[in-house]
Amino acid sequence: MNKALKIFLIILSVLLVSFVIFFLSGKIKPKQAGILIETSPISTVFINGIRVGKTPYSGTYDPGEIDLKLVPDALDKPLALFETRILLSSKIQTVVKREFGETLDSSAGEIISFEKTGESKPSIAVVTDPDSAQISIDGKAYGFAPYKTSQISASAHQVAVSLNGYLERMVNVKAISDYKLTLIVKLAKDVNKLEPTPTPAATAIPEVKVEILPTPNGFLRVRKEPNITSEEVGRVKQGERFVLLEENETSDWFRIETGWISSQYAKKLN
Repeated sequence: MNKALKIFLIILSVLLVSFVIFFLSGKIKPKQAGILIETSPISTVFINGIRVGKTPYSGTYDPGEIDLKLVPDALDKPLALFETRILLSSKIQTVVKREFGETLDSSAGEIISFEKTGESKPSIAVVTDPDSAQISIDGKAYGFAPYKTSQISASAHQVAVSLNGYLERMVNVKAISDYKLTLIVKLAKDVNKLEPTPTPAATAIPEVKVEILPTPNGFLRVRKEPNITSEEVGRVKQGERFVLLEENETSDWFRIETGWISSQYAKKLN
C-alpha cells in the first residue's frame, strides 16, 4: 500500500466517523417542545424562574417539566397570580389559558398537554378544580371528573365542564393518535349563584312586668317624662300590673304603656 492510498483511507475514515456522529446526534437529540400561553388580562411569563416575555407568549423548549408562573398586569386592582408545573412533550405544543380574578376562586382557565403512550388509539383525561364537575364531550354527558376514556376519535372535540355554583367552561381540543391528551380545567365561582348568608333567628326577649305598691295617696301618678316636675298624664292604683318597657339610667323611673312611674312605688316581677 503506497503513501497516497493510506492518506485517502485516513480521510475517508474521518469523513465516515463525522457522518455517523452527525447522524446519531440528530437521532439522539430530542425534538423541541412548544408552549402557547394566553391570558386575560396580559401577564408577565416566568419559565423556570426566568422572565421570558408577555402574553400572548409562544416558545420552544426541551421536552420535560418546566415551572411556569404568570403574573397579571393589573393597575386598578390586585389579581391572583398563577403558578404550576407542566410536562412538555416532543413535537407537541402545550396550551395554557388563564382568566385572572382577584382570588383563586374567581379565576378560571385550562391547560392542554400531551403525553406519548405508544397506543394506536388516542385517549383523553379531564381533571377539574374543583373536583367532581360534569364532563360533556361534543354535547354528550359522559361522567364526572376526574374522567378518562380511550373511546374517542383522533380529531377535534369540544369539552364542556360544568358544576353547580360555578361558571361553565367550554374547551376545544384535538385528540392525537399515540398520545394521551390531559385537560386540566379551573372553574370560577358564579357570584350570581352564591348561597346567601343565613340570617340568625330572632331571640325572644322575656317580658318583665311591674306591680304598683301602696302609696300615701292611694294612687301613683304617671308622668310624661321621668322626673317629678314633668306633666302628669295619668294615675295607676295599688296592685295593678303593667309591662315594663324601659328604665331610665338610674333605674328610679319605669316606663309603662301610659308613661313614666316612680320605681319607689313599683316593683319588678319575675
